Amino acid sequence: MLFKPAKFGALVGAALFSAMCALPVLAQEKSVAVLAIVEHPALDSVRDGVKDELAEAGYKEGENLRWQYQSAQGNVGTAAQIARTFVGSNPDAIVGIATPTAQAVAAATKTVPLVYSAVTDPVVAKLVPGFDASGTNVTGVSDELALEDQIDLIKRILPDAKRVGMVYNPGEANSAVVVERMKELLPKHGMTLVEAAAPRTVDVSSAAGRLVGNVDVIYTSTDNNVVSAYEALVKVGNETDTPLIAADTDSVKRGAIAALGLNYYDIGRQTGRIVVRILEGEEPGKIPSERSDNLDLFINLKAAEAQGVEIPQAVIDSATEVIR
Repeated sequence: MLFKPAKFGALVGAALFSAMCALPVLAQEKSVAVLAIVEHPALDSVRDGVKDELAEAGYKEGENLRWQYQSAQGNVGTAAQIARTFVGSNPDAIVGIATPTAQAVAAATKTVPLVYSAVTDPVVAKLVPGFDASGTNVTGVSDELALEDQIDLIKRILPDAKRVGMVYNPGEANSAVVVERMKELLPKHGMTLVEAAAPRTVDVSSAAGRLVGNVDVIYTSTDNNVVSAYEALVKVGNETDTPLIAADTDSVKRGAIAALGLNYYDIGRQTGRIVVRILEGEEPGKIPSERSDNLDLFINLKAAEAQGVEIPQAVIDSATEVIR
């Protein structure tokens, strides 16, 4: 049987159209930019958690996701420059890890969706008016800790402690908030706070040195300067028998004797779920900010010995992880 060319072409076209309809529709490429104030284990875990959550939701780098990541290396001015560059690339969402970078992005755009993460107090940082849906381009996940639980940990390990030292960056809003709250809370437990400012990472060691002999314990929050230079703090603690208790569990692996803290990888996954909602069409201003309350207790017995502390067995028995 012979086919006329026109009829044959129509049949081929119909067949090709049917075949194309049968193929899966590839998801449109999305773009996510991530900015961290500095690289250290906790913030790196947030970044990795975000990326893994996106991948699990089907957004994979090199396939249908354009992933950008940069660290400001602890420099607020650099954070502002990177934020403006990211905004100029018009991504579907920007993730600001830690307070200074989230603030930098918020200052650079009122339209591109901003999802903050690992920000202790987003209200004081002026990122959102409250934890309800903001009505703006901003939402995210706070790493705010109940400080009463932190004080309780100090008392369980060092029941005779009266003077609590803190090394912190006064220019970092989340750290300043913790200091002010500790000033209010510690006297209720018969303790006082002794401050030592470390505006830069290189100031951490000297700030810790100023506390030696004036405090019974040094408590560290999630201050990014301090966490970035934690080994310097550990050196001081080990050489002077000054116990270190932290709010960041990764700091225990680096030499703190104990920490009751959040799992920052889980915070990253939680943040990633918000980003996915935005990529799938939800407006950030309609998504309430969130907190994480999944706390882990880490203990480092080797560090405790180096800093002249014997941790009570009851505390060891209640730990999520014990480093020996």
